[in-house]
Amino acid sequence: MIKASEFKAKCLALIDEIARTGDRLIITKNGKAVAELVPHQQPQRSPFGIWKGKVTIKGDIISPLDVEWEALK
Repeated sequence: MIKASEFKAKCLALIDEIARTGDRLIITKNGKAVAELVPHQQPQRSPFGIWKGKVTIKGDIISPLDVEWEALK
């Protein structure tokens, strides 16, 4: 925990320390927590929509084929 006035004076050094150590820092004002400084983490990419804009559909993919399958005989 650190007071807001102290955080203001040491802001850049504290940011560097948080990035290096991965710790969290709570900033207080008048004895009450008002903010939390945490290291940035890249968001996990969802597998949904991963091919969006990379794949194009050519033709009709919904209608049945006019080809008889060997497995259906």
